[in-house]
Amino acid sequence: MNHLPQAWGRPRDDVYGPYDASYLQQSGPSQHTQSPIVTGTSVIGIKFKDGVVIAADNLASYGSLARFTNVKRLLPFAETSVVGIGGDVSDMQYISRLLNTLDIRESYSTASTGMPPPLTAQNLHTYLSKVLYKRRSDFNPLWNQLLVAGFDDDGKPFLSSADLLGTTFSAPTLATGFGAHLAQPILRRVVDDEAEVRNIDRATAVEAVRECMKVLYYRDARSLDRYSVAVVTREGVELKEDEQLEGQSWAFAESIRGYGTQVN
Repeated sequence: MNHLPQAWGRPRDDVYGPYDASYLQQSGPSQHTQSPIVTGTSVIGIKFKDGVVIAADNLASYGSLARFTNVKRLLPFAETSVVGIGGDVSDMQYISRLLNTLDIRESYSTASTGMPPPLTAQNLHTYLSKVLYKRRSDFNPLWNQLLVAGFDDDGKPFLSSADLLGTTFSAPTLATGFGAHLAQPILRRVVDDEAEVRNIDRATAVEAVRECMKVLYYRDARSLDRYSVAVVTREGVELKEDEQLEGQSWAFAESIRGYGTQVN
């Protein structure tokens, strides 16, 4: 009798004949992710005259279950940029490893000259958009939409997005997921076009982002009241990863039909 561990649970060869493993052989095409399972929701960003504010909550949902409540979806890069990622969390972790490798490579290449890393947020956004487009072309996309915040090659505030198709878009205010529907109207009341960016200070931008995070918590079932927020300026990145929503009021829900005792 075969007592080797790899034979445990199999019928005895001396009684039933050799074990047939042919059904384990895959003759079909290789398969990739068809739909994300563990996902993060909205990422929002807004420019102001001295930089960019970007925020995302700390929740990763397993389907409709609020499963992981301490997932940080804002990834700082080289103290000059921040990447905010929504969508599949495992693909987000893959992008995080890419950014770590890129950061190390850039640090080594510039250490001998004493110059700061040449990759601006604009360069980083171009790199990530090409990664996303390449994976899409391989029919194995990264199921994410991301925002890159920082400064461009001219030293001006930079905010741009890229999605799983490699499509890119830049604007003074951006949001992914439900935020594209719920947060953008609020942000556009503060900054409607590029010309208005120079009139917005840091405090106004941060307050607008906090208001958006509160609205998203009210209206998006996949959101959380704890979030991360980063302010990118020429001095560097100021990242807070455990902010708590304040001043919540659910009084508006009493007038919503289907809520509580109002069923008609």
